[in-house]
Amino acid sequence: MRAYRNGRDLTERPRNAMVIDLFELPSETVRERFPEVYQHIKLTVKEAKDANGKLIGRDANRRDSYREHWWIFGEPRRELRPALAGLQRYIATVETTKHRVFQFLDAAILPDNMLVAVALSDAFHLGALSSRFHVIWALRAGGWLGIGNDPRYSKSRCFDPFPFPDATDAQKEAIRRPAEALDALRKQVLAEHPDLTLTGLYNVREAIRAGRALTAKEANIRDRGLVLILNEHHAAIDAAVAAAYGWPADLAEDAVLARLVALNRERQQEEARGIVRWLRPDYQRPRFGGDATGGEQIAAEALLALPAAGGRPAFPTEAVGRVAAVLGVLANAVTPLDAGQIAGQFRQGRKVERAVRDILISLARVGEIATRDGGRSFARRLTASG
Repeated sequence: MRAYRNGRDLTERPRNAMVIDLFELPSETVRERFPEVYQHIKLTVKEAKDANGKLIGRDANRRDSYREHWWIFGEPRRELRPALAGLQRYIATVETTKHRVFQFLDAAILPDNMLVAVALSDAFHLGALSSRFHVIWALRAGGWLGIGNDPRYSKSRCFDPFPFPDATDAQKEAIRRPAEALDALRKQVLAEHPDLTLTGLYNVREAIRAGRALTAKEANIRDRGLVLILNEHHAAIDAAVAAAYGWPADLAEDAVLARLVALNRERQQEEARGIVRWLRPDYQRPRFGGDATGGEQIAAEALLALPAAGGRPAFPTEAVGRVAAVLGVLANAVTPLDAGQIAGQFRQGRKVERAVRDILISLARVGEIATRDGGRSFARRLTASG
């Protein structure tokens, strides 16, 4: 029997739901070792019927994996299970939610399929993911879903391409401290006040940051939920992560995006030379270190649209993809290009010229590309390695 959490359990209040987890146990073993459990699942899962006697259990399921493995809860994520083995905790976030919040869950908790589980237990990673740098990236790279059009977090679009800071030991510790404090504070106030929720805390934080006058109810949540301290922990995380990147903490969102896309490209170039910055070296190197296809830093270009039948790719609709697309064109150019020439590399042509020019200006402002003619044309900025 394992504790079970879904998205609402994290953003609102836990239901204290439990599940029977028989992963990797053959049905014969379950029947021999746990006969009461076996019979319960056989009646309520495998052969379940509705009030009219119609079969609605796993025996009626069209998916072979559900029907043939009827005693297994859900459809096990076979890559996640071994990644979580040996960890005392892991990081989780709700796939679609109003506020992009990351938190630690005890390893004994089984995550629902609508939670994004990250098999990392170091508070350094929790801090990096909780920072404004990653949240900006995730909001731009991810989609929007649900009745409230809430932001959606996709592992392939938000986590895989994100370049974590290459922090020193001292910088990692500076990120760990406020990240641990943030996670502990939220757990403490939610345990002490059963009527408070994570969504409620972050609604009030958002109002405070916007400078809006709080209602009496919001002020009550602020006081009992220690939201001002929660906000201070977030500010400390942002400052520490900025220092690890070597960037100003108050970078504008477009500048953050431009620098992250450029750093993603640098990491891809490093991995082409065999330099891989593993997030969990002890786990990843033995399993993936010999993979000739490279390391773990997925290119931001993976967010781009595929080439059209005529050969030219579509200019992406997402901000991260657009910046990556412009950098990609400049990386392959032998001479400086203007916005019109770059726009011409895409299916939409002149229709996206203005958007391309805005990206070029942003990239030049943060020093990722250079211009020698007053901003008419641009080229990638060469590094010491060429």
